[in-house]
Amino acid sequence: MTHLSVNINKVALIRNSRGSELPNLLQVALDCERFGADGITVHPRPDERHIKYDDCRTLKPQLSTEFNIEGYPDAKWLALVKEVQPAQATLVPDDPNQLTSDHGWDTIKHADFLRSVIEDLQSHGIRVSLFVDPQEQYIEGAKKVGADRIELYTGPYAHLYPDGPAKAIDKYVPAAKFAQSLGLGLNAGHDLNLDNLAYFHEQIPFLDEVSIGHALISDALYYGLENTIQLYQRRLHK
Repeated sequence: MTHLSVNINKVALIRNSRGSELPNLLQVALDCERFGADGITVHPRPDERHIKYDDCRTLKPQLSTEFNIEGYPDAKWLALVKEVQPAQATLVPDDPNQLTSDHGWDTIKHADFLRSVIEDLQSHGIRVSLFVDPQEQYIEGAKKVGADRIELYTGPYAHLYPDGPAKAIDKYVPAAKFAQSLGLGLNAGHDLNLDNLAYFHEQIPFLDEVSIGHALISDALYYGLENTIQLYQRRLHK
């Protein structure tokens, strides 16, 4: 069964725009769980423009599903993750001022750094996923540095999907099967939405998790949060 983890960064962004607690981030996270989400994802950035570091501390003891913290593993982020101890830490190679994640790790060039970070997090009982592009050398590199899972960066898939689903996914299916053959768990995320999610899942049914935020929160403006989560779950055959 593929789990749906709801990224609530955009909810925090709306809250921060008025400097208040409206919408209440914790309540939204708990409601996402109540409405059928299998997990909650956050991505605190150095400038805390959406998720704040203290949000992670508030959320963790209240959540009943898996908590996933994404981010670039600098010293401050690592200290937070080891303190909060989420079920999963997803390492992304973002620059501090990057608008959104738009590429995966070069797991060969950064092998020593990643191996050290992964061992540190795993020693605290945290599962580690690496954000990677659908290229075998980087997936093999993820295995070599000790990652538990990879998260396939699906931005290019989403970009190409309107012009032809088969062409959009042609690199992802062999990459996913290669990861599976290495014994890596498999996540996917970035720009997945109600239009393109079902096809992606049909072609790669052994996905462990998809993490979706921007599109899901945007859809919730029209359909409501509870209905939207159920719509996404139905795309995953639930």
